[in-house]
Amino acid sequence: MDRGRGEGRWAAPGRVNLIGEHLDYNGGPVLPIAIDRHTTVTATIRADSDIRITSEAELGAVRFSVSTKPGEVDGWAAYAAGVVWALGDAGHDVPGLDMRVTSDVPLGAGLSSSAAFECAVAVALRDLAGLDIDDVALALLAQRAENDYVGAPTGSMDQLASVCGRAGHALLIETRVPSVSAIPAGWNDDGMQLLVIDTRVHHALGDGEYGRRRSECEEAADALGVDLLAVASEADVLGIDDPLLRRRARHVVSETGRVGEAATALRSSDWSALGGLFVASHASLRDDFAVSCSELDTAVAAAVDAGALGARMTGGGFGGSAIALVRDDCVAAVAQRSQNAFAEAGWEEPSVFAVTASAGAGRVA
Repeated sequence: MDRGRGEGRWAAPGRVNLIGEHLDYNGGPVLPIAIDRHTTVTATIRADSDIRITSEAELGAVRFSVSTKPGEVDGWAAYAAGVVWALGDAGHDVPGLDMRVTSDVPLGAGLSSSAAFECAVAVALRDLAGLDIDDVALALLAQRAENDYVGAPTGSMDQLASVCGRAGHALLIETRVPSVSAIPAGWNDDGMQLLVIDTRVHHALGDGEYGRRRSECEEAADALGVDLLAVASEADVLGIDDPLLRRRARHVVSETGRVGEAATALRSSDWSALGGLFVASHASLRDDFAVSCSELDTAVAAAVDAGALGARMTGGGFGGSAIALVRDDCVAAVAQRSQNAFAEAGWEEPSVFAVTASAGAGRVA
């Protein structure tokens, strides 16, 4: 182990997925941005082999060994313990640490607060232990922590976006390989904002519905005789007998096509086309994949009614946030229309804020 400085501070961003929802575990492409909301880890190497971690959002400290195994740590600290375990299980020598966690990534908002936490811990450990791990491999280890230690059956997009993010760019991630390429995201230069509408309906990806969608996609792939559903064609989907599985597969296949179209729209700064793809994606997630909810549908409709070029839910669904591509002169109207619509429904006021495409995880001090 070639350790560097024995202390420091590291930050990892949350993410917004522009389009490509529920494709990462189906072998499809995704198009996220890392955002200017971060989880920060302040870490110092200890003389022993224990990890002691505290959070500004939680009472008390959690302590565990660097040799931790799945099932030993639960709750919020399991995300950090999972990264320690994944690195150790991959053969890397991990030091004991004292860690303090802070974050401005909203919890349960569909902005990948868990991946930001995992990736902040991962880059801290990589630097402090002097580990020779590239960004993609590190992100996949963080994903393994969430899958196999925490028990949430997520794909690789969130961690890849958090580690590999690039300021001013979206990331076209081919999840089958995986590979990451940057595409300029120039809407700000053209007088537009990407707004997040946090419905404040918290979701949890470890719950049954997310896992059920993944199982349904596996069943549909089996019915078609393919390893990953995203490689199927629209004609293939028509041959699935079960109507529910056919709808799930139709979303995956159509969304795969929309990601390619969205990448083209980004490259040519065709914001109207990108907005239209947002709307089509949301309809598919609502109707074929059934992962939206009344609050997300209301947020999307309110944004479009107030002049947004397009809007859609982002993240795993069942709550969380919508995003809207909005001209600068419509930002206030979109926020007000969303807030009014929620008030009329008797719901808690949504939080509306702009995000920018930001750099990925790394040392900040």
